[in-house]
Amino acid sequence: MSLIEIMTVLGIIGIILIIAIPGWIRQREYTRGISCQENLTKIEHAKEIYIFEFNLNKGDYVDLEYLYEDDGTGYLKKKPVCPAGGEYSANPVNEDPTCSYSGQELFDSTAPHKLPR
Repeated sequence: MSLIEIMTVLGIIGIILIIAIPGWIRQREYTRGISCQENLTKIEHAKEIYIFEFNLNKGDYVDLEYLYEDDGTGYLKKKPVCPAGGEYSANPVNEDPTCSYSGQELFDSTAPHKLPR
């Protein structure tokens, strides 16, 4: 193999990587958003059960800590962890749970992840 052939192959590989890497990065961000939305949905369902069980009213505070127990007997089996490093908040009754992660948003133009209505 000559040096020209090796350089041509490396050039082609470089071009392919330049095209592919931004797509991989966008896909990773997209899957983080999907995972975060799934966690928010689970928090919302657990919160609804908690609200009905304790007969809470609009504006009553619900802490995420109320929804899970370390032994797995709570409304959530374990504390949800944001795949992007954000923190979840259950929020008061009649408010959607939110995530503090404010990365590039592919679902909505607003910064925090939130449940679609």
